[in-house]
Amino acid sequence: MKEHTLLQAIARVNRLYDGKDYGFIIDYRGLLDRLDQALEMYSGAGLENFDPKDLQGAIYDVISVIGSLRQYHSDLLQIFAPIKNKQDTEEYEVWLEDEERRQEFYGVLSKFGQNLGIALESEKIYNALPQEELKKYKKDLKFFQELRKAVKLRYSDTIDHKEYEAKMQNLMDHYISAEEVIRITNPVDILNEKAFEEELERLESKRAKADAIRTRLTKSINTKWDENPAYYKKFSERIKEAIDAYKQQRISEAEYLQRMNDLKKEYQQGEPVENYPDSIKKNANAQAFYGVTKDIMREQKMSEELLAELALKMEDIIRAYTKVDWHDNMEVHNRIAQELDDLIFDFTKEHKVNLDFDQVDKIIEQIKTVALRRY
Repeated sequence: MKEHTLLQAIARVNRLYDGKDYGFIIDYRGLLDRLDQALEMYSGAGLENFDPKDLQGAIYDVISVIGSLRQYHSDLLQIFAPIKNKQDTEEYEVWLEDEERRQEFYGVLSKFGQNLGIALESEKIYNALPQEELKKYKKDLKFFQELRKAVKLRYSDTIDHKEYEAKMQNLMDHYISAEEVIRITNPVDILNEKAFEEELERLESKRAKADAIRTRLTKSINTKWDENPAYYKKFSERIKEAIDAYKQQRISEAEYLQRMNDLKKEYQQGEPVENYPDSIKKNANAQAFYGVTKDIMREQKMSEELLAELALKMEDIIRAYTKVDWHDNMEVHNRIAQELDDLIFDFTKEHKVNLDFDQVDKIIEQIKTVALRRY
């Protein structure tokens, strides 16, 4: 394997893609000594088929990995420097409540694991590292990987299987002894009651369980918000009240968990139809329009039956103009907005309701947003 073939082999090994961050070149016969000669020979017309990025960084002294490994290990420990009791995993988890700090932790741990993986797969690096130092790195990787698993669950963070999980799991399986397999999966939907309860059982402290419920509720609410803003707003406010009360030490850890459990059960049951006037109790779309309108017009002290009647008329307009692919049809959007504007104008005139232009525009925009999620 000489000259052109040598360059071609290196370029292919060094070509990266999703899930592949690096490649290995094992030189059994000292051919890499001829790399400079090959580059010089094909520095002109012979390299037009090579992307320079494919060759960049392909060959380097693997001992340099030790420096990166030590640096990322130091960076990892620095993230948790303020923690007083290094034996208290709960303190680590609470410290990672801040999302920006958590993302930094995930990134540094990924780099540390990647470099440790290279070190453990390279005889030259493996022999160059003192065994006690290597033992420390393996122990810390196991600890921080377990911590990552716990905080991913506690704070309901999603994961990217392609970028991290398979490689890290392979590293844990082959080089790090573990009492149980450390596998991380995306958090289950809080509406999946049985699976979510099983996840909660894997958390130890009351606060961890409460945090997991809170973050999972928040993510689910944010996803569904536009379907019924008024309904989900109530949950959002109650979640905020509970976490504020706990952080201000007005309620205990046990009470914090109880409040989160109560919210979880209520959320899983869905909104009771008793909250709505009889005319829309069996009409979920009208209920959402009713909630939006009632929230914006709350100072008007309107009859609930009249607002329900208005919501039904709003639904008639939406149904009349929605069709296949209407979501991206601005002509339909504008027509719906005009019809809603006329409807609200007539309603306020008939019932002597005083709404300013901003309130009317807000009702129209929110009704359209709800419709886009529901139709």
